[in-house]
Amino acid sequence: MKKIWVALIPLAVFIILVALLFVNLSTHNEVLPSPLIGKPIPAFEHQTLYSNQTITHEDFKGEPWLLNVFGSWCPSCQYEHPLVTALANSGRIKVIGLNWKDEASDADQWLKRWGNPYHEILVDYEGDTAINLGVYGAPETFLIDATGTIVYKISGVLTQKNISQELLPLIDKISL
Repeated sequence: MKKIWVALIPLAVFIILVALLFVNLSTHNEVLPSPLIGKPIPAFEHQTLYSNQTITHEDFKGEPWLLNVFGSWCPSCQYEHPLVTALANSGRIKVIGLNWKDEASDADQWLKRWGNPYHEILVDYEGDTAINLGVYGAPETFLIDATGTIVYKISGVLTQKNISQELLPLIDKISL
């Protein structure tokens, strides 16, 4: 009889661990809060992918814009790319790409293959701007108002749902 109880202990521990896993999965919040919401976008200065022009955060003041962090090495970026393209083509907001830790030739080939929806593409070879923005990983998207204040952040892939339910209402609100 004692052997049966000893044999049941690992099974009981396993069942408890599985139950805890399911509880954690059902209560997990995928929204990663950003301490930068409501604050000015950190200062940056980058060359663009297709010109020798240098652009700073000041160049975008005066109208709302979306900053989409992407890389040719990022499979999720490819997945969301048609939605980024549709959003850019809608004319509702200017979409700026931040090409993060990518080789220019790789980014160029990727954009030629999948299309270039970006009004401008900033090159962040070292990843400094991404670090200052608190980027966890590509893709991430920031909504910035006309004064240069970060209004919203989506960590992870843009979806039709988070675009229509979260992003577009905020774009409409800040575009007034």
